[in-house]
Amino acid sequence: MKKLPFLVCVLIFGYAFLYIPIFSVIAYSFNDSTLMSHWGGFSLRWYQELFNDRQIREALLLSIQIAAVSATFATLLGTCAGLALARLRKFRGRRLFSMMIVAPLVMPEVITGLSLLVLFIALEKFAGWPAGRGATTITIAHITFSMAFVAVIVQARLAGQDQCLEEAAQDLGARPLSVLLDITLPLLTPAMLAGWLLAFTLSFDDLVISSFVTGPGANTLPIYIYSQVKLGVQPDINALATMIIAIVALGVTLSAWLIRVRERRIECQTRY
Repeated sequence: MKKLPFLVCVLIFGYAFLYIPIFSVIAYSFNDSTLMSHWGGFSLRWYQELFNDRQIREALLLSIQIAAVSATFATLLGTCAGLALARLRKFRGRRLFSMMIVAPLVMPEVITGLSLLVLFIALEKFAGWPAGRGATTITIAHITFSMAFVAVIVQARLAGQDQCLEEAAQDLGARPLSVLLDITLPLLTPAMLAGWLLAFTLSFDDLVISSFVTGPGANTLPIYIYSQVKLGVQPDINALATMIIAIVALGVTLSAWLIRVRERRIECQTRY
């Protein structure tokens, strides 16, 4: 009991350390002054300027497009890799393949970005593709590192999944492809959805790797924000950050509410 006040203080300090900067960004997004050190009164002018900024709109649209495409391909490739690792227990090169899947998770992003840059330069020199660096190279780079996260999620889901249904279907004469499409993939849908969302978030948030493989005219939203912050924190950037925080908070709240509704529905079904 003597440690309880100390633990409470540590908890309060930890939450304050995490959330006070976020609340500061939100508060200064409504500051009428252009200076961060001076409060000029409550205003929505920076939100209006944010919606009128063509560069921010283009960067946001490009980031969403790249994130959606890379997340989709990363989910497909990562699911195949996870299935191979979980279901094909013994095949030549399995240990090497597993190490190659895990490598992007622990590799520093600077090394990954540099290696991809060298690869794209070599491909352009010897094969003529890709012609320059831009949205295509960013998408390929994001698929490369985000598919590893999807593979780990799918493999973990399959490791904790009972194979009785698959074995029963095979005993009843179902072909392997039918078992995969009718049983395995429907059971993997939550893991695939989680992997897609994680891959989308990683792609949308990436700065280091994107800065290595991008080119003129292909600025994603993180690159644009970083280029603006280097000159000083602009009030419209605070407004943009506040909108992103609001969208994330809304998504988390909605998901928690849906989970709670599903739990109540299951409780009602088991009770009656």
